[in-house]
Amino acid sequence: MAAPTVEGAAVTALRSVLHRVRQAAERSGRTQEQIRVVAVSKTKPVSLIRQVYDAGHRSFGENYVQEIVDKAPQLPEDIKWHFVGHLQSNKAKTLLGGVPNLDMVEGVGNEKIANHLDKAVSNLGRKPLKVLVQVNTSGEESKSGIDPSSCLGIVEHVRLRCPNLEFSGLMTIGMPDYTSTPENFRVMDFSFRRAHVLLH
Repeated sequence: MAAPTVEGAAVTALRSVLHRVRQAAERSGRTQEQIRVVAVSKTKPVSLIRQVYDAGHRSFGENYVQEIVDKAPQLPEDIKWHFVGHLQSNKAKTLLGGVPNLDMVEGVGNEKIANHLDKAVSNLGRKPLKVLVQVNTSGEESKSGIDPSSCLGIVEHVRLRCPNLEFSGLMTIGMPDYTSTPENFRVMDFSFRRAHVLLH
């Protein structure tokens, strides 16, 4: 029997992830539809993304502006693109202009990038852009994101001063060894609860 192709392996992996998500959702009393799985396709060829798309997936993520700007026009317009990670403020216009079907930016780590995104969305006349505020829960200097103690300030800034952005939640990139650093998750949970109180 021939070995599975790279594309076939990607679709198989996606189905495995979706199965695990469905099981986790059931254990927590949620539905699979309440959870969005974003297939991060950075450095992967358009042909592989197309295979996963043809298998029914629609949410894809990239973290290099030039890469997503190059790929998006080659793929169907109903893809919901996510830009994941640190975005330089001077790249906001290029990102928004090059990817009309950009669904979300994950994440906004300071007011400057929020302002640049807000202005770019306004200038393009497109619908409000969903954003996640990135929180640096691990305290690592190599990680982008706002300090947890300051996250409410940027949440308020996005909600009150950026009418072309839609605050959609918080995100973080914890340390690689999650099992030995549960503090990352405790910090994120605390930040989420504070944001929830602010919003309600």
